[in-house]
Amino acid sequence: MIAFISSLLLGACNDGESAAAGAPASAKPANTDFVVLGMGCFWGAEKRMSALPGVIDVESGYANGDGDASYEAVLAREKALRSGKGAGRNHAEVVKVFFDPARTDLEKVLIQFWENHDPTQGDRQGNDIGSNYRSAIYTRNDAQQTLAVQTRDRYQRALSAKGLGKITTDIAPLRNYTAAEDYHQDYLRKNPNGYCGLGGTGVKYQQAQAGASSIQTAQTVLAKAPPLDGKTLNFARQLVVFEADDCAYCRQFKAAVLDHWQSPVAVVRTLSTSAPTGWTLEKSLFATPTIVLFEQGREVSRYTGFNGESARFWQWLGYRLLTPEQQKIAFEQGTERPFTGSNLDEKRPGTFVDPVSGAALFRTDSKFESGTGWPSFFNPLPGAITLHEDVSMGMRRVEVRSASSGIHLGHVFDDGPPPTHKRYCINGNVLRFVPDAGKPAR
Repeated sequence: MIAFISSLLLGACNDGESAAAGAPASAKPANTDFVVLGMGCFWGAEKRMSALPGVIDVESGYANGDGDASYEAVLAREKALRSGKGAGRNHAEVVKVFFDPARTDLEKVLIQFWENHDPTQGDRQGNDIGSNYRSAIYTRNDAQQTLAVQTRDRYQRALSAKGLGKITTDIAPLRNYTAAEDYHQDYLRKNPNGYCGLGGTGVKYQQAQAGASSIQTAQTVLAKAPPLDGKTLNFARQLVVFEADDCAYCRQFKAAVLDHWQSPVAVVRTLSTSAPTGWTLEKSLFATPTIVLFEQGREVSRYTGFNGESARFWQWLGYRLLTPEQQKIAFEQGTERPFTGSNLDEKRPGTFVDPVSGAALFRTDSKFESGTGWPSFFNPLPGAITLHEDVSMGMRRVEVRSASSGIHLGHVFDDGPPPTHKRYCINGNVLRFVPDAGKPAR
């Protein structure tokens, strides 16, 4: 059914010219926002997104891949990947959509995105096949990421009601972007009969309320509450969760994260829109929940919105708590050199915990001397870890992650002692040791 609808819409890009197409950079207002979108071939995507009122410029480019970013390089890399001679992730053909927040908002931009291509086709769009043609939303902040996921879920319900398939859109933070070559810019304006190859599903996006955004705005839903007293909080490092009385996402964050809070960072909730007294917010709040990390009474980072993706929250916090060496292990699947990490010789009774979430992982009585140079355990605490297939570095291994935060811990092997005969080989630098009560810390 999807292919049939797409075939009807294929090439239906002969829209009227838009003022946004080819708009010079100097025409952009100072408060211009942007988001990066992949809808298959960027020629048609550029024309479709330019047609939305409030969009002031659309630029074709390449994003979120590895290696060189040029048209020839992307095609060559895709050919290598498809023949099994390449590795990594290819760049996607994307458009960078610049819009004026005073005339339109991100949700309207995303509605145009969802309705004007088929986000269920995986690594293809119409007749264009390859990972470089994948559907994608690459975001520049947490608020964009949250709204992208929310609109995806809403559009999925509309697609499912029509019997269509699962959305495959890649939604992730923008990690790299390169503008495409000049001849790709405004291609269909310069070549009106050029190939478009862009088709939608024919399913309309259903908004929660006409003209309303999916994200709750702090100015309208936060209760009038007095600010927290800064003198009662941890001046060195404190998390403040700004919430609203009637906020489903706040309740979801509380249930998924706060109700199980064991992190070493102090956390407090508030219905106020203001910073704690004597403290400073970098900018006003615009959505709930907003989780702000204060250090020395000043905002140093914030996480806006929550849609159940706990691992993304812990990664945000982890980048503030962990050293660069720890970050490389936790979030890039790195490995410390043997005999160099922490906790290798720790034998006191106690618990080894996740350094970000504070959740318990292993007990000392399951630790043994493996001679490998990494802390080794024959048994984790119940529910503490998750296991994942790892085929990196030309090997087939089983990766160990923290169940609470999702950080990488190490790998598990089948050469351990009884009774489990397992060896959980863990990077000591991503373990924090908590001695049992009455035992001195060091």
